[in-house]
Amino acid sequence: MAGRIDARLASLGIALPSPMQPIANYVPFVVSGDLVFVSGQLPTIDGKVAWTGRVGAEVSAEDAALACRQSFINVLVHLKAACGSDLDRVAQVVRLGGFIAAAPGFAQHAVPMNGASNLAVEVFGDAGRHARTTVGVASLPLDAAVEVEALFRIA
Repeated sequence: MAGRIDARLASLGIALPSPMQPIANYVPFVVSGDLVFVSGQLPTIDGKVAWTGRVGAEVSAEDAALACRQSFINVLVHLKAACGSDLDRVAQVVRLGGFIAAAPGFAQHAVPMNGASNLAVEVFGDAGRHARTTVGVASLPLDAAVEVEALFRIA
């Protein structure tokens, strides 16, 4: 039987994909007590990065927001595994970290990262409100336009 969060995802038209395996020497998540740390996730669809290049050059801020949203969906895949397939265990989205591959002069980092933040609130309601850091970087793995990492508190 699907839980409350799975039902919310379905109502949003979101089907969680298969998890992408790490591309280097790390694990996709770590559970420490009641905290789940999810490693940075790229905006992949069917195992391929769907948004590549630098935001403010090859990728618009609006498209980068879609990329951050997709990255957060990929975060949820690993969170669900960490919660033993029960996303209803999530008590709080504590923090999101966003990395934006930014073209020189691009300074609207909040616009793309809102794609992830807005989805966190849509999925988890008030428990989705979180602290956040968003930084611009010169490049990301596989030429991804964005990357999103997360910290959750679970019951």
